[in-house]
Amino acid sequence: MATSETTKPVSRQVGAMTLTLMSDLEIELTRVFDAPRQLVFEAHSKCEHVRHWWGTRGDTMTVCEMDFRPGGAWRHVIRNTRGKEHGFGGVFREIVPPERFVWTFGFDGMPGQPGIEVYSFEEHDGKTTLTARARFDSIDQRDGVIASGMEKGAAEMWDRLEEFLQTMSS
Repeated sequence: MATSETTKPVSRQVGAMTLTLMSDLEIELTRVFDAPRQLVFEAHSKCEHVRHWWGTRGDTMTVCEMDFRPGGAWRHVIRNTRGKEHGFGGVFREIVPPERFVWTFGFDGMPGQPGIEVYSFEEHDGKTTLTARARFDSIDQRDGVIASGMEKGAAEMWDRLEEFLQTMSS
C-alpha cells in the first residue's frame, strides 16, 4: 500500500474510521462523531476525559499527564490485559479551541523522532469530523507505525471515544 509524495492518496475503511496514506511520509485518520465539536475537542484536552477512551478495550491508563497549552508536555501510559505497558508522549505545539491542536507524538520504543500530528475538528449539523494527520521522518518510520497495529488500535480507541462522548453529553 506504499505511495510516494506524488502518488494519489490510498484510503481504506477500518470500522467507522478512514485511514489514508497521503504520501510516503503522511497518514491521515478521519471519523465522524455524533457530538458537537466543542465536546469532541474537550474530550481530548483533559485527563479526566482521556482516561475513559485512550487505548483499546481492556487497556487501563496508568499515567495521564497533560499540560494542555502550547509548549506543554503530555504523557500517557496504558497497560494491556496481559500487563504490558505502552507509553506515548510529546509536546503541544499549537492549540486553537475548538478547531485544532498540533502536538508531537512519540511511541516508546519506536525509532526516529516523534512525528508531528495535527488534529482538526469540523462541525456540520451537530456532528464532528475529526481528522488526525501525522507526518513522519521516513517511509520506514511511517510503515513501522502501521505495522505496530496502529490502525486497528486507533479505530477501536475512536469507537471508545464515540461511546464516551455520549456519556459526556447526557
